Amino acid sequence: MRSIGWLQPLATENTTILMSDYSLQDRMAMRAPRRPAVSDAAFRSALSGLASGVHVVTASDRVERVGRTVTSVLSLSDKPPSVLISIDNSSRLSEIIASTGSFSMAMLAADQSEIGDAFAGRLGLDDRFVIGNWGTWSSGQPKLESAVSVIDCEVIGSMETPTHLLFVGAIVEAETDHRLLPLIWNRHGYHGVSGLD
Repeated sequence: MRSIGWLQPLATENTTILMSDYSLQDRMAMRAPRRPAVSDAAFRSALSGLASGVHVVTASDRVERVGRTVTSVLSLSDKPPSVLISIDNSSRLSEIIASTGSFSMAMLAADQSEIGDAFAGRLGLDDRFVIGNWGTWSSGQPKLESAVSVIDCEVIGSMETPTHLLFVGAIVEAETDHRLLPLIWNRHGYHGVSGLD
C-alpha cells in the first residue's frame, strides 16, 4: 500500500494505519477470483440495471476545487453518521480528499442533470463549478445550493483497492430540501422518480 498524504501505512501483520491517529483492521484483502471474471462489457451491462442516486463529490485544498459525479455512495452508519464513497485512485479528487481529510457531497435533484454531466467529464476540471450555484461550507469545502441534500464530511477511515480509494466520511454538517426529488442513474441514463413523499 502506498502512502498518501496523511494516510500512512504501517507494516504490521493484519493492521494498516490509515491516518496518523487512526487504525483499522484490514478486512478487505483482495485476491484473484477462482473463476474467470466477466468481461468489462458484461460487468457494465449487468450493473447498469442498478438504479442509484446521482451525487457530486467535491473537495478543496483552499487553492483548488475539484469534483466528480459518482454513484458509488453508501450510507454507512448512524454512529457516527457516515457515508462511504469510492473515488478513482488516480484522480486529483482522491489526492485532495487524502491530503485535506475532508470532502463534501451533493445529492442531485431531478432538475440537476446538467451538473451531473458537467462533473462526469463533459466539462473540463476548470469549468465544472460554473454550472450550478456554489457556496462554501465552514470547512472550506464546496457546497452546492438547490440539491436534495448536501453534506460536509471529515474522513475517518479509508482503504485502497487496485483502482479506487474508499473513503469513510463522518457527516459534520448537513442540509436537506424535502421538497425536491432525487436524480436517478439507471441503464446509462438519468431518470426522475414519482410517488415519493
